[in-house]
Amino acid sequence: MASTNESKKLSQLLQDLVAISGLSGHEVEVSKFISNELKKNSLKSKTDILGNLVCTLKGDESLPSVILFAHMDQLGFIVKKIDSNGFLRVERVGGVPERALPSQDVVIVNNKNKLIKGIIAHKSHHATELDEKYDVIKIKDLYIDAGFNNKKDALNSGIDVGSPVTYAPFFKSLNNNNVCGSSIDDRAGCAVILKVAQSLAKQKNKPTVHIVFSVQEEFNLRGILPVINTLKPNIAIQVDLTLTSDTPDMYYASDVYLGKGPCISLFSFHGRGTLNGVIPHPSLVELFEKISKNKKINLQKSVASGILTDASYVQFANEGIATLDIGFPMRYSHSSREICNLNDLIDLKNLLVSAISKIDNKFKLQR
Repeated sequence: MASTNESKKLSQLLQDLVAISGLSGHEVEVSKFISNELKKNSLKSKTDILGNLVCTLKGDESLPSVILFAHMDQLGFIVKKIDSNGFLRVERVGGVPERALPSQDVVIVNNKNKLIKGIIAHKSHHATELDEKYDVIKIKDLYIDAGFNNKKDALNSGIDVGSPVTYAPFFKSLNNNNVCGSSIDDRAGCAVILKVAQSLAKQKNKPTVHIVFSVQEEFNLRGILPVINTLKPNIAIQVDLTLTSDTPDMYYASDVYLGKGPCISLFSFHGRGTLNGVIPHPSLVELFEKISKNKKINLQKSVASGILTDASYVQFANEGIATLDIGFPMRYSHSSREICNLNDLIDLKNLLVSAISKIDNKFKLQR
């Protein structure tokens, strides 16, 4: 069980990360924050042209090299039109659920990086026709009300076509060490690998590990690829959410529960126009299962369809990369109120540190 102090520190780190608006392709402020956190631990980092942030922990070069990554970006919207009356029309960036959008708080990032508050409008109930009450409003019919009087008013605020929009930052502590936030996917993953970097940096016996905070996962799942092509790792471990099945609408899906430990994916497949997914490398599955038993960390397992991460593309890079998706259980994915458990995040961090440290000259990848 995690200590109260450790939970508090992790909760504050996650709250700080969630507070930053970072739409896909606009991750700079998130990157700056993480870079500063790394500097506090005397860890150097650098960014590439796309914005991926890389922190390399040098180790034994005779061992397989590892890339451990989580994405900084979040889904959201981009302004495509400003109406004459000042309302903003937007296009989705990433898998934004249209049925959950009316009445949502949002922020628009202006040309001076200031967050402008707004809401996604919802037609007044008293004017809603009977046949409208159960409709899902399409994105083309939605608009954002930020209180502007007209188009000029909006433009003068620094908002224009192309301005990024995200859910308004939100974070709340719930019962049983659960937390709720607006971009738990994947700021929780970023918090975990940041803590992993701090721990691994103190260890002498380890492979070379590249800690990468990646970009554009929510947009096209390929922002990490330039890093993969440059660093040419032997092993790739991706940290992201795992869908839980502990709510009434998800009982059928799996046996993954909030607060019951981290989870490895044994099979993922998207299938909705994208024939891709990940079947993990057996050596990595064996390693993580063995370490979880030794460390008495409950390791859950997931088999899921309809899910895709950037690891799906990483595994086929170069001469092939041994890949594993590992994650933290999370409820209500891609909504403005996602929930995870701090104990799961801490167990995930401890499992990653222990497993990566055990990649030695006896560890074999060749099948």
